[in-house]
Amino acid sequence: MENALDAPLVSVLLASYNHASYVEASVRSVMAQKGVDFELIVVDDGSTDDSPKILESLQKELGFTYVHRPNKGLIGTMNELLALAKGKYFCTFASDDIMPPDRLCKQSSYLAAHPGNVACFGQVVPMSKEGVVAESHDPRYLKSVPEVSFEQSFLGQKALHGCSEMFVTEKVRAIGGYDSRFFFEDYPLYLKILYNYGTQPVSSDFDCCYYREHGDNMHENHDRMYSEILRILEDYKSHPLYKKAVNSWKANWFSTLAYQDKKVALKRVFELGSFSFLFFKRLVKIFVPKFLLKY
Repeated sequence: MENALDAPLVSVLLASYNHASYVEASVRSVMAQKGVDFELIVVDDGSTDDSPKILESLQKELGFTYVHRPNKGLIGTMNELLALAKGKYFCTFASDDIMPPDRLCKQSSYLAAHPGNVACFGQVVPMSKEGVVAESHDPRYLKSVPEVSFEQSFLGQKALHGCSEMFVTEKVRAIGGYDSRFFFEDYPLYLKILYNYGTQPVSSDFDCCYYREHGDNMHENHDRMYSEILRILEDYKSHPLYKKAVNSWKANWFSTLAYQDKKVALKRVFELGSFSFLFFKRLVKIFVPKFLLKY
C-alpha cells in the first residue's frame, strides 16, 4: 500500500468465508494496487477451513486490518466491515476473486472528478475455477454502460455486478448500509442508492474484477436468488412500475429455467407467466434447443 494514512482515500472491504484455496491470491491482488492511498479490511466470518491461518500469516506480512470471529452471516459481516471503513470511498471484494491492476486508482479518480455521483461501476472479466482469465468482459454488464437508473435496475433491464462498484462511504451509511432482511447484499443496496440518489454511471474504461466462476457462486442458486428479488421489490410496492417489475423478474426467472431444464420451466409456466410481451418473448425458449440459446 502506498503512503498509508490514518484516513485513506479508499477502503476495500473483504468478507472471507471458506475460500482457503483462493483467499491469498485475492488479498495479494488488492495489496498490489498502486497510485492511491487505501486500506484493506478483512473479516473472516467463522471459516472452518484454513482461511484464518492463511489470513493471519498474510496480515503479519502485508499489514492490513484483519478480524476473525464466529460466523454471523454475510450481511452482518458487510455491515461490520462498513463500520470499520475509514475511506472517503469504499468498494467490496470477494475472497475468491482477483482485483485487476490500477482498479482502485481508476475508480477513485473517476469519483473525485464527478462529485455529483455517489457511486460508479465498472466491468468484470470471467475467470475459471483454476484462475484462467477470459479474453473479454462479461457482456451482461457492458449493456449497462453508460449509466443505470432506478427504473432500469428495478425492471431488471440493466445489471450491475457486486464486485464492480465503488461508493461514497458517507452516502451509503446515510441510507442504512446493508439490509439484514435479505440474504444477499448487493441488489437491495443498489436499489436504495438509485432510488435515493438517482442514476449512477457505469464505465467500460476500467476492469474491476476477475470473477471466479465455480459452483459456490450465489448466482448458481437461481430459485433462491429470484425468490429473494421478488421480496426485495416489495419495498417499492407503491411505485407505479411495481407490477411490471414483478412480471419482468418472473420472466427472467422463467428464461433461466427454460435454459437449464425445459421440463421444470413448463411445470412452472403458470406460476411465472404473465400476459406481457416480455414473458411471451421468453416462452419461445422452451422450443429452442439449448445449444442455440445464450445463457
